[in-house]
Amino acid sequence: MMNPSQEQIHQQVALALSEDIGAGDLTASLISPSECVRAKLICRDESVACGRDWVDAVFETLDTGVQIDWHCEDGDDLHAGQTWCIIEGSVRAILSGERTALNFAQLLAGTATATRILVRELQDTQAQLLDTRKTVPGLRLAQKYAVQCGGGNNHRLGLYDGILIKENHIRSAGSIKSALAAAQNHAGNVDLIEIEVENLDELSQALQAGARRIMLDNFSVTQLRSAVELNQGQAQLEASGNVTAETIRKIALTGVDFISCGEITKNVRAIDLSLQFDSR
Repeated sequence: MMNPSQEQIHQQVALALSEDIGAGDLTASLISPSECVRAKLICRDESVACGRDWVDAVFETLDTGVQIDWHCEDGDDLHAGQTWCIIEGSVRAILSGERTALNFAQLLAGTATATRILVRELQDTQAQLLDTRKTVPGLRLAQKYAVQCGGGNNHRLGLYDGILIKENHIRSAGSIKSALAAAQNHAGNVDLIEIEVENLDELSQALQAGARRIMLDNFSVTQLRSAVELNQGQAQLEASGNVTAETIRKIALTGVDFISCGEITKNVRAIDLSLQFDSR
């Protein structure tokens, strides 16, 4: 599994805390610095756990004395009403970090949960679910980690680790054949060279040009079946567009190798979490 480094996680957390706390938490400063509390992080939705390293980093940054006892691992199922972890330590630190910690946990658990819902629909098919670059700015590695926690797979991380030739690249190059030739001549050690096509004629051109991985953009299920038949196993095929919990299994059953979906990272429904202090 691709895990963001602790340095990367702490950089993300530092930026988030800075924009929230700024020069200081005015409300939390009204409480004595010696006051301590025990709190429960409770999940209100059926979801997939994800984000504990970010929550750890939030409170470690604010006060190394805060202790967190996690009740499950990232990737585990969480049930409505379940306690995800117990947090103990300075009231000031916990209050100041609460919103930032919840923001990370809600986003990443939401990403993992959305992924898991789609992955379950792929059971007994050959198709793999892939993410995209449609991620929250600054949190791509975090969300791609969450996709893996949900059972999905990562497409390229960015523009630097794979070649994906899309419509405007083809227009700039002049043709599918020219675009693929340029990619193949300049790929170096890059493993991924993929080209996007929008219809069966373009698919045929890509196959004739020697494409080994082809993205089928917004093909209908009927068109996908035709594409798989035309392909005859020459290239890996990736379906993209119109992917939902209602459509993904139909797409998978056409015989494509991959299904990419931006919704799992772009339009994430935050998981309902709450941090409850124990009564004093």
